[in-house]
Amino acid sequence: MRAQLNRRSFLQVSAAAGGGLLIGFYLPPAVAAQGGAAPPPPPLSPNAFIRIQPDGKVVIIAKNPEVGQGIRTSLPMIIADELDVDWSAVTYEQADVDPVKYGPQSAGGSTGTPTNWTPMRQVGAAARLMLLAAAAESWSVPAAECTTASGQVKHAASNRSVGYGAIATKAAAMTPPELASVKLKEKKDYRIIGTKVHGVDNVKIVSGQPLFAIDFTLPGMLSAVYEKCPVFGGKVASANLDEIKALPGVRHAFVVDGVGDPNTLVGGVAIVADTWYQAKTARTKLKVTWDEGPTASQGSEGFKAQAAQLSTQTPAQWIRQDGDVDAALAAAAAKVEAAYSYPFVSHAQLEPEVCTARFENGKLELWAPSQTPGSALQSLTKVLGVQTADITMHQLRGGGGFGRRLYNDYVVEAAWIAKVVNGTPVKLLWTREDDMAHDPYRPGGFHYLTGGVDASGKLVAWRDHFVTYGNGKQTAATAGMGPVEFPAAYVPNLALGMSMMPLGVPTGAMRAPGSNALAGVMQSFIDELAHAAKKDPIQFRLDLLSAPVIPLPAPADGRPAPAPLNADRMKGVLQLARDKSGWGKTPPPKGRGLGVGSHFSHRGYFAAVADVSVSAAKAITVNKVWVAGDIGSQVINPLNAENQVHGSVIEAMSHLMNWEITIDRGRAVQSNFHQYQPTRMNQAPTAIEAHFIETDNPVTGLGEPALPPVLGAILNALYAATGARIRDLPLAKSGYSWA
Repeated sequence: MRAQLNRRSFLQVSAAAGGGLLIGFYLPPAVAAQGGAAPPPPPLSPNAFIRIQPDGKVVIIAKNPEVGQGIRTSLPMIIADELDVDWSAVTYEQADVDPVKYGPQSAGGSTGTPTNWTPMRQVGAAARLMLLAAAAESWSVPAAECTTASGQVKHAASNRSVGYGAIATKAAAMTPPELASVKLKEKKDYRIIGTKVHGVDNVKIVSGQPLFAIDFTLPGMLSAVYEKCPVFGGKVASANLDEIKALPGVRHAFVVDGVGDPNTLVGGVAIVADTWYQAKTARTKLKVTWDEGPTASQGSEGFKAQAAQLSTQTPAQWIRQDGDVDAALAAAAAKVEAAYSYPFVSHAQLEPEVCTARFENGKLELWAPSQTPGSALQSLTKVLGVQTADITMHQLRGGGGFGRRLYNDYVVEAAWIAKVVNGTPVKLLWTREDDMAHDPYRPGGFHYLTGGVDASGKLVAWRDHFVTYGNGKQTAATAGMGPVEFPAAYVPNLALGMSMMPLGVPTGAMRAPGSNALAGVMQSFIDELAHAAKKDPIQFRLDLLSAPVIPLPAPADGRPAPAPLNADRMKGVLQLARDKSGWGKTPPPKGRGLGVGSHFSHRGYFAAVADVSVSAAKAITVNKVWVAGDIGSQVINPLNAENQVHGSVIEAMSHLMNWEITIDRGRAVQSNFHQYQPTRMNQAPTAIEAHFIETDNPVTGLGEPALPPVLGAILNALYAATGARIRDLPLAKSGYSWA
């Protein structure tokens, strides 16, 4: 049965403490327990609320986690625009974790914007209507004669106006409007949405004020470190706890057995001291005997050899088969074969994992930068046995996330330690080495590809034997590939097969999961086929996107078959990137080349063109990158959109050049940035241009989809500049470096 929301369950309205209007979304517990289901469109989830103070200042609650994607700014912008207030009058407060009051609170999958776009507009518009009605009633005039602007209600006929603050208390007594009656602004009337707004935390960030989870402190707080087996899945056999407890400042040292789940609680040794320095120093004296377990037999070299062997065999399972690939390849005018590979990659966000916890009188309070705080609550209940009603979780800004903080192992560790300590707050802070050694890595993979083009240059056959990681028919987390991965559905003869290797190393989502690896391979091989066809690489892609779409049959379980990307939208961004970059107009000099990449992921359509120079010493300079995107009908904050694109380009460069986690005897070899170097400021492109097409499509996010096409663009530009095709990442293994 679908839960129905009426206006009283949708809007919870009251007078704020000290006067004013407090308006917010609310779901009764019975509805919330059903996941907040509501009649589409759109699904009504509890989201943000507004507080209007008597002086007219507006406080907007930011409900979602902030890890640098700008959601603390963009969601309040949406509400403020529909509310008709000036942005200068707005401040924000970060919501605590409360899925009943706020609904899903997460940062991942570029879902924050598409999930909240309409509900945020509705709550802003509803509050505006209530304020308008309150003023109209005070003046005894029809509400239809009143208008709003800049935090005021105006009645032109009588030349009267009143600030929101003066009527906020009266508005709190008004009957909330039915949702269906709330008229949202037309795009032409936006005053905040679509303008360049600086991040609400920028001043604190650039001035070094305490803001991030790593900055957080409490009076009397203890500090903790947590030692885990370097081999994934290993357990503590013994430890010199008595010696550790006798060291200066150490209050507690104990073994945690763990629950066998790398995403919640892995066994280890906790050391709690008066200061983090004391805890870290004591850790250097720790002597642990580990039961390393079966993963100690696994390593990158073994995976590589096993993948090569599997590539000669028939795939263990088929992802998709269309037409007759063998016959099409036999008849092809030109055929290309290539083997591509990419490594495990660590998230390497600048702020290591950190969480502060206090357990007292059966209740747990946490301060954490989790990207999925709702999942953290579930894990805490499952592992610690503390009910959700007894957990208070405060959201702190994270110093990066990129998917790492979708996983709440560090939160559960901190909570477990705090429960043992009982009564005193404890801050658990990982070291950089902890972070790199115990990451749910972006999984590596191997692709063995064959493609064919006919005499006219048309792509007629595509075969990919994808060797990845998993057990049985279940791939490791984010290690799979779907049946509509481009160019699937646009090639008449196609075979996508998959074989898997058992893996004890944890894997997980990283910015643009799946796509951040697959796009570089697919776009590079498409480029190889374009050159084999003697076609311009962009035109080759446009022609491919003009091919008839081959639909998938509906699954036996009755679900709809996954749909391929929208060819027209992808053509649009390719053409925009071509035009903005001046593609094909002036041949570049020797040692310099242009490359293109395009990709659809997380509802976003993006294309990139890279201008790359390569010296005789294999030093690469990325001179400029043009990025074109289609994220629907509205870019909420163009300034943040540009920032997200810039960050995507620079992070993609890190993926390409130096980022590799090598596994040896079940443990990560790389331990810190000296072995795992990100792209530095002086290596970034001189210029990055971001361009957007606004289309009549739903508004979507862009924290992730701008990254994948950059991989192919730079790799293809490298080929254009040198004639060398690099198929095994990272580039540093082939002797390249950033200039």
